[in-house]
Amino acid sequence: MSAFLYRLGRTSARHPFRVLGLWLVAAVAVMALQGSLGGEFDNSERVPGVESQHAADVLNERFPSQGGVSARIVLHTDDGRLDDANHAATVEQTRAELAGGADVAGVTDPFETESAAVSADGQTAYLDVTYGLDKLTVTQLDDAMAVTEAARADGVQVELTGALALLAQEAPSSELIGVGVAIIVLLVAFGSVVAMGLPIVTALMGIFAGAAGVGVLSAFLDVPEFSLILSAMIGLGVGIDYALFIVTRHRQHLHEDLSVEDAAGTAVATAGQAVLFAGTTVVIAILGLFLAGLPAISGMDAAVALVVTVSMVAAVTLLPGLLGLAGTKIDKLSIHRKSHVVKPAEQTVAGRWAHHVGSHPIRYAIIGLGTMCAIAVPALSMRIGVPDDGNAPAHTTQRIAFDQLADGFGPGFNGPILVVVELPTPGDNATVGRVHDAVQSDPGIAAVTAPVLNAAGDTAVFTANPTTAPQAEATDQLVRHLRTDVLPAVVEGTDVQVSLTGRAMLTDLTDRITNRLPLFITAVVAMSFLLLMIVFRSILVPLKAAIMNLLSIAAAYGVLVAVFQWGWGKGLIGLHDTMPINPFLPLIMFAILFGLSMDYEVFLLSRVREEYVASRDNHEAVVRGLSSTARVITSAALIMISVFGAFVLSDDPN
Repeated sequence: MSAFLYRLGRTSARHPFRVLGLWLVAAVAVMALQGSLGGEFDNSERVPGVESQHAADVLNERFPSQGGVSARIVLHTDDGRLDDANHAATVEQTRAELAGGADVAGVTDPFETESAAVSADGQTAYLDVTYGLDKLTVTQLDDAMAVTEAARADGVQVELTGALALLAQEAPSSELIGVGVAIIVLLVAFGSVVAMGLPIVTALMGIFAGAAGVGVLSAFLDVPEFSLILSAMIGLGVGIDYALFIVTRHRQHLHEDLSVEDAAGTAVATAGQAVLFAGTTVVIAILGLFLAGLPAISGMDAAVALVVTVSMVAAVTLLPGLLGLAGTKIDKLSIHRKSHVVKPAEQTVAGRWAHHVGSHPIRYAIIGLGTMCAIAVPALSMRIGVPDDGNAPAHTTQRIAFDQLADGFGPGFNGPILVVVELPTPGDNATVGRVHDAVQSDPGIAAVTAPVLNAAGDTAVFTANPTTAPQAEATDQLVRHLRTDVLPAVVEGTDVQVSLTGRAMLTDLTDRITNRLPLFITAVVAMSFLLLMIVFRSILVPLKAAIMNLLSIAAAYGVLVAVFQWGWGKGLIGLHDTMPINPFLPLIMFAILFGLSMDYEVFLLSRVREEYVASRDNHEAVVRGLSSTARVITSAALIMISVFGAFVLSDDPN
């Protein structure tokens, strides 16, 4: 492979304009394909094979009039009651104007006796707005804001939830901030504006082409919209990192008086080969998410894997072309005021540290192992749960609405359980009544709504509000209790099928991910181990790499629990409240961290292997390998931290 990569890098450097032209043509072709296929992003969060998904599918099929996206608008006053003469007129006018809006299929009336949409103290009410659309845009948000502004003028507080609240959020320019920090790190690492620009251009081109490819994927897979953000974040990080390693080796070879073409070819044959192996490890880790059995996760990991693959290809084709274009002027526009002598790697701080650690391996192995294990301890207390609007910043409209609904209707109102009753005998109200009474009498249920039959009379549905908050462990226990103890006893001996959805979907989602996590981790570690065993022709080297990466991920989980669950230093990242760990996070974190940390392992060990082949001295190879790569690996890690850290600026704790 080295010979092939050498020829590829040398040819790309010799014909830079051809390479650039091919990349532009390919990018335009993929964009044209995306436009012709007309793929759309799918934000549905299906959990195939679980009871709650079956119940949701039954509702969609047998209650078609309730289809379409919806949003809840919360009304509140501290002055009297909303159902008094003055406020009631404002509420009714707001409801009527919303109902008359474009694409609005219906708006509930909070004052109808059956709706129970006014709190006991009369200070809080809500309107459920259903749209005849599959997705809302800023047009619907602007229409809703214009209508509700009049209510605010009349002294009624109006807050948004659901899809409208998401549209009202302003997305920070996190990618731009990440690029800005990366530019600074690259300037310090290379000391040259030209050398700094090459990794940035390569990474951005890879993201641009990869994003177009994600659009094509959306025509065949359920790709969620957030995949674009995640793909851009990871693609930017790995794209710059991969280019950084190759540019560093290229400059070293230029300083050894190799020609531009030979330097590019040699850099691609050495660092480029490490990039391909490291990138393949990332792709394996990301694609392992298919084992979760969740369409949204599968679409997301396919999108991220595609962008990482494009970034790899850009690093070994586009980048050598840019290196050839830069020629011997790669060190131009230096930020250093005067020339300086470059020390041999062994005489740098990293070199001295590598020699010191190598002289006391057992001592530092124990210190490192103990430190990582100590940091990982909080992970043993990890509690999986789905964050909700109650975790949003206090000033946001969805958080205010969440708190008002919880205060007015009880903590479980924001996480209702939908009870779906499928009747073999249409119109069997007696059975529906028994199910309704059994759920209502359970001490974990605060309130239930009246059952609603569909037009065919073969399905009934009603809502049950728990006495506990949506994120409470007691709510998950309630769902399991209803399924195993309460409902089977009611329909025993009949063909009636009762299933739960709504808040129960989150319980099923958490259980699915928790059960699949060990399989996912085992598969990813095993595949990566086999890949590294082939690359390094060793068992101990990939075993050491796998153990180290597992330790680092366990430590990352520990930090995650300490910050998000325990609240340690939460203010430093703008977190307002403690919260359970999003069930998707352990999966996605493991895939990303294992892949990226293996990147650095591969880059380091590849250089160590080169030095060992040259010297046949294990200790010297480790010292020289670490000395030569410490600066570039540290720079790469700082870039990755800056890219990921930029997204902390978002108000959304998810």
